[in-house]
Amino acid sequence: MNKDTIFSAPIEKIGDFTFDEAVADVFPDMIQRSVPGYSNIITAIGMLAQRFVQPNSYVYDLGCSRGAATLSARRNIKQPNVKLIAVDNSPAMVERCQRHIDAYHGESAVEVVCDDIRNIKIENASMVILNFTLQFLPPADRTLLLQNIYHGLNHGGVLVLSEKFRFDDPSINELQIDLHHEFKRANGYSELEVSQKRTALENVMRTDSIPQHTVRLREVGFAHVELWFQCFNFGSMIAIKQ
Repeated sequence: MNKDTIFSAPIEKIGDFTFDEAVADVFPDMIQRSVPGYSNIITAIGMLAQRFVQPNSYVYDLGCSRGAATLSARRNIKQPNVKLIAVDNSPAMVERCQRHIDAYHGESAVEVVCDDIRNIKIENASMVILNFTLQFLPPADRTLLLQNIYHGLNHGGVLVLSEKFRFDDPSINELQIDLHHEFKRANGYSELEVSQKRTALENVMRTDSIPQHTVRLREVGFAHVELWFQCFNFGSMIAIKQ
């Protein structure tokens, strides 16, 4: 696993964070050391796939990066004639995702697509995965994407939505941010790396609160919405179409 040293040296002018070749190359190390509970979420996506994926249906992983969630779902799907569609707009991520998919045998077919997830029509879906993806979309586009997902899900289908959260209580919000930074320091990131990455993400990641997510999911039609995992200011929700 290549080590993430992208922000280890001083950067004179920090640009917006992008999922480019350099990030794709170190992404597994970056995400494990930056996102508390990430491996638990990936494992649980497989468990949810085993429970919710229906025969003769599609599974969408929107913002698939290198394919960890796609692979976890495919390993656990027991139903026949299921196809997974993994989508990312980063060519570097898509190339590595395809490589990983090809390296592991699975009963379910996987199509890897390089495109903006807003261009994907969701249809005949029994599971849709948004694993730390929605937070990178402009806030104005989020409801429209969720409506597309809801309408394309079959009855009994599930959306898994993992996100970094903000909190309405300023003291709690600052505490959660501090705890997350402590987590990153404990995983070997320096103060410089923590600070420079935070600056790079400021304009591209706009977080919502858990109540905001809940209200939005209910407004697009989901009958059952709940937070199932949280560690500091990161977590995952499920939304089930009745």
